[in-house]
Amino acid sequence: MADALELQIRSLLSAAAVRARAGAMLEIGLNGGLTHFTIDLDRMDGVADAVLAVTRKAYPTLDIPFHARWRHFVLGGVDRWARLADAASWTDRAARARAEFDLAIVSVLLDAGAGATWRYRDKVTGDGIGRSEGLAIASLDMFANGLFSGDARAPFRVDADVLAKLPLAALTSAFQVSNANPLLGLEGRTDLLRRLGKQVADRPEIFGLHDTPRPGGLFDHIAASATNGTIPAPAILSAVLNQLGPIWPSRLELAGVPLGDCWRHPAIKADDATAGLVPLHKLSQWLSYSLIEPLQRAGLEVTDIDGLTGLAEYRNGGLFVDHEVLRLRNAADAERAHAVDSLLVVEWRALTVALLDRLAGSVRAKLGRTPESLPLASILEGGTWAAGRAIAFARRPDGAPPLKVISDGTVF
Repeated sequence: MADALELQIRSLLSAAAVRARAGAMLEIGLNGGLTHFTIDLDRMDGVADAVLAVTRKAYPTLDIPFHARWRHFVLGGVDRWARLADAASWTDRAARARAEFDLAIVSVLLDAGAGATWRYRDKVTGDGIGRSEGLAIASLDMFANGLFSGDARAPFRVDADVLAKLPLAALTSAFQVSNANPLLGLEGRTDLLRRLGKQVADRPEIFGLHDTPRPGGLFDHIAASATNGTIPAPAILSAVLNQLGPIWPSRLELAGVPLGDCWRHPAIKADDATAGLVPLHKLSQWLSYSLIEPLQRAGLEVTDIDGLTGLAEYRNGGLFVDHEVLRLRNAADAERAHAVDSLLVVEWRALTVALLDRLAGSVRAKLGRTPESLPLASILEGGTWAAGRAIAFARRPDGAPPLKVISDGTVF
């Protein structure tokens, strides 16, 4: 009985569960059953056109890479990580992959909403860079300078024991935070990295197969599960959720299994212990997308890219609110700040995931492409995230999302 319960609960730690529960939320909404939103699918064609417009501008040949953290390391046309990595002397492809896993994991975990005012002053260009791109360049600089390494001669690594004791002052300084340059959720980010360090140190059988324990050891764990050199993308997410799940603070647990980015909503029905639960796993899926390319560079084939889902974050979600596919039942809700576990935010995020699948179908139809030739990961990159940001800035001078969410630095 206990084994059956754990299987039910662990089923939520999957992209398939995210897609199924998000789809259920959309169906409830289309039938008028949601508390906070109505849905107008007639406006989806206009959203597809907006996404195509920004995609063609950014990628005129429509040769679109995956939506991944690596895109944010490109500044002024220069791929800063590629330049560093190509100049480094790796012992083999696996050594580079471990370093790239280290960098991606730490950088993604630091990539929650920065707030509208924070800027990172780039030492190369002198430019002030905000939001996700600023966080990316800051985290790359930290990594390249050896902030997370226990060996000054080997900066391109993240050591578990260094992370576990990471001082708040170190991140405060590295992110250039001051009273005049505040960063939202700095304490939450620091705590998350410390939790990551402890989790990695406690699981050497996962993270220390070929080295001292480091987040990049997850590469060896995933590579070892390959069949004929092939890994399905949902298996990457499964490894991320099952091996890194305990790092998430103060979230739902069932039968001792931490559920991560998973929330309650009474409209979601099931005949087992998972009733009323809505998994979203935004940061974990963003990380999983970002681990595909290191695996490919290491010689592994990653299949079923579309087995992962769209990301339940405020640019994708804002795209549908600002284009009025999603409408608030109570207009006053646009002026209030909402907790991440509120029914409004859970509805918004789940609807975003389901609508991204529908939108992907529309975009492909307009381009005559297939899921194989234009995966969801490329549509997100092209794509939905940029179109969400574009309409946010068109509607609001500071580019803020249309709904206000109280974040602890570990969700958005």
